[in-house]
Amino acid sequence: MSTTTARPTLHSPLAAMIRRKPITVTPESSLREAVLLMSENRIGSIIVVEPESHRPLGIFTLRDLLHRVAAKQYDLDQMIMSVMSGSGLLALNWRATVYQAALMMARHGVHHIIVVDATDKLVGLVSQEDIYELQSGGGKAISGAIRGARDLEGLLSAAEDIRRLAERTLAEGGAAEALTQLISSLNDHLVVRLIELTKQEFDLPKVPWAWLAFGSEGRYEQTLSTDQDNGLVFAAPASEAEAVRRALLPFAAEVNRRLDACGFPLCKGNVMASNPELCLSLDEWHQRYASWLRSTTPQALLNATIYFDFRPLYGDEALAGELAEWLRKNIPGATLFLRFMAENALRSQPPLGLIRDFTFDGNKEFPHTIDLKASGTRLFVDTARILALASGIGETGTPQRLRAAAEKGKIGRDDVAAIIDGFFFLQKLRLRQQQEGSPLGLVNRIDPEKLNELDRFVLKEAFKQAKKLQNRIRLDYRL
Repeated sequence: MSTTTARPTLHSPLAAMIRRKPITVTPESSLREAVLLMSENRIGSIIVVEPESHRPLGIFTLRDLLHRVAAKQYDLDQMIMSVMSGSGLLALNWRATVYQAALMMARHGVHHIIVVDATDKLVGLVSQEDIYELQSGGGKAISGAIRGARDLEGLLSAAEDIRRLAERTLAEGGAAEALTQLISSLNDHLVVRLIELTKQEFDLPKVPWAWLAFGSEGRYEQTLSTDQDNGLVFAAPASEAEAVRRALLPFAAEVNRRLDACGFPLCKGNVMASNPELCLSLDEWHQRYASWLRSTTPQALLNATIYFDFRPLYGDEALAGELAEWLRKNIPGATLFLRFMAENALRSQPPLGLIRDFTFDGNKEFPHTIDLKASGTRLFVDTARILALASGIGETGTPQRLRAAAEKGKIGRDDVAAIIDGFFFLQKLRLRQQQEGSPLGLVNRIDPEKLNELDRFVLKEAFKQAKKLQNRIRLDYRL
């Protein structure tokens, strides 16, 4: 495990969060010994491990001490294995991200995640408090309010708090990458809690299922103005799929409705879990993806830009993992589809002029403006997606895809930092526009003449980085 002095972010590997060697006991250790070790080391939990393999078996916390021991007057000389929490022990590989740990804690209502290496040997422990330290001021309070919400009203208030925190962080000069991580993290917590509350009101089928985030949410790239892009995957044989779908759709529709109330507008394209076309069994999703990979129609290419960027937000993560693994294995072989994806991605060019600094798209309603999404961030997103899919990279976020592509030699290691900086500069300009309450048509548009000289210069350089990235796939596919 490598060490670094850089401050971890929500997308850092969990290994970066391990600050000390974990304090452990064996199953045969006495309760007294465990409590004494916790006191001497001033820690709130201790991990029970197998003596030889050092694999975690359970965890004992101060909460267990209060509710399982003190309240029931247990004998302190009994073995720790009799009072440890072992069932449902949550562990992640040290290469998993801090973000994944935060989401797992939110889903399961726990305060610790055990970190293991490739052999399942214990590496350390990450707590909610560790993760709170990475969030901007106010993030901890909002996370707590979301976890404590008992109804929609509580979540409506939390959603407004998230927006105010994001706007304040942006006004204080917060970096775009950290800000989008913060927005996505808190929004994820809110969606998880909303699903938890809503499912209590429905008699859902007893099958594994998972709520999926697509598009910008699937890439961890939500801004202040983001509609819903979601779906459902469930496990059921073909003969039962339709019945399971009918049972899940009313629940999905209510979740979509409540998300809309919380400030996530209903998707005009109906990319929502309440759409029967997006509430599918795992086999049906496989068939859907396979049909797109065999097609080169404009609709199939559009579907790729939405549905190939996904991740699970709630439920059985293994289903989403199987779907992601299927895609990772099958897309690199779909060379014709990838070529058409590349051609499609190159149809939009950075708005750079030969004589003037910038060119404009002739929008009559908002002349002399540049679309920061369609002619800016989307160029990075689409190109990074192709590089990742063609290389079997499992990441969904644009900067994560680009960094992974650099590791595989698909982009120069010296180039990737500048490319990512260009992407996030455009993201920050979009966030500024949204913060200022620009009219709907201007929410992603900007007049470069209204920028100061430095920002205009950096904007031009950001578009040059997009062009450099596009040239990479132009060479790869000889376009």
